[in-house]
Amino acid sequence: MAENTLPDVKTLSFERAIEELESIVKRLEEGKVPLEESVAIYERGEALKRRCEDLLRQAEARVEKITTDASGQPVGVEPLDVQ
Repeated sequence: MAENTLPDVKTLSFERAIEELESIVKRLEEGKVPLEESVAIYERGEALKRRCEDLLRQAEARVEKITTDASGQPVGVEPLDVQ
């Protein structure tokens, strides 16, 4: 697939981005990709990695943790501390 026909990384779902990233890693590990193409797909891989990290951070921000009282009974939820 030519790079100019690839979807914009910013529009990919986590699942699609990780799938493409795994494909890039596999191709690079095989070592059969010409140098210029290796550099191009490595750069795309870096963008995909950042996209996955961003999506994971967003998901973590939506996670809530359960709060409990002194006896261990659930009493509510509060936002997860995301740094």
